[in-house]
Amino acid sequence: MRKLSVLILFGGISPEHEVSLRSAESVLNQIDHEKYNIFPVGITKEGDWILFGGHDYSMLPAGTWQSYEGNRRAALSPVHGQGLLSFENDCVVRERIDVVFPVLHGSGGEDGAIQGLLEIAGLPYVGPHIAASAACMDKCMTKLVADQAGVCQARWQLVTKAAYDHSPDAVVHQVEAGFSYPVFVKPAGTGSSVGVSKARDRETLIQALEAALQYDHKVLVEEFIDGQEVECAVLGNETPMASVCGEIEAGAEFYDYEAKYVSNCSKLYIPARIDDATSEQVRETAVKVYEALGCCGLSRVDFFVTRDGQVVFNEINTIPGFTSISMYPKLFEASGIPYGQLIDQLLALAMENRA
Repeated sequence: MRKLSVLILFGGISPEHEVSLRSAESVLNQIDHEKYNIFPVGITKEGDWILFGGHDYSMLPAGTWQSYEGNRRAALSPVHGQGLLSFENDCVVRERIDVVFPVLHGSGGEDGAIQGLLEIAGLPYVGPHIAASAACMDKCMTKLVADQAGVCQARWQLVTKAAYDHSPDAVVHQVEAGFSYPVFVKPAGTGSSVGVSKARDRETLIQALEAALQYDHKVLVEEFIDGQEVECAVLGNETPMASVCGEIEAGAEFYDYEAKYVSNCSKLYIPARIDDATSEQVRETAVKVYEALGCCGLSRVDFFVTRDGQVVFNEINTIPGFTSISMYPKLFEASGIPYGQLIDQLLALAMENRA
């Protein structure tokens, strides 16, 4: 029986490039190389595609993978059936690809862009399709869909770069009229808490808005929810299943990029320290959000659970972190699906759910 050829895409042009390298290292170390033909293709911050020729995947997070002597320039053909093209001197090598695992976080990877290319190329891929990816990546669109689905979430307000550039004072006054401090300020289209700040007063609000607007022309201001940070992983197409719940104790002001990927201050609790009824509500709401946004394959859905047990939806991530410390694989491992088997299931779901 012919082995499936799997293209694993990593890196990318987003601010989450380094996170993607760590996720891809874990996926490449955990995937069954006896079962699949693996083609690891990295996208540099400049947008160049490289077929990585090495087998030491620790080179990815170390940043040395780009200069490996066995690398070849690469491209994904948009023509049906052409697959992966790699270039060596004047020769073009074409590789048949059966399925793609885009381990690409942030813009260009989760926003529907790479999904569009893969659909044009006729290649099945892990994760939600174009519309769901775009809606989940844009926190504004996510909020609107969640509102329509009747999902409880934090109050929020949209701030655009155009409005802020026109009158910063008017924007600040509008925010202060709608919220009490502290508030969270988030770029609409980033993940991994990139560009997210907690503002406690007018001065830090202005700083937070200006920082977030460096990443996106749309920014969300959200009310502060005092509660436990609880996450749930969802897997599946037509009949998605939710994992056990996990809880994050940030050990910092909030669960920011530093706490997620750099420092060791955060603690993970699996299962989450919530009662069974609340856990079930989180799991049911996670699937509800997943289905309302039209997701397939996988997503991680994040919540707050307040002191009185209210479950408040925070956000959804369609290509969640797959690093060795990431919640998504850990949650399913605790649910009885080890990392390697999880990869198998994701690839099978992608083949089943061809675009």
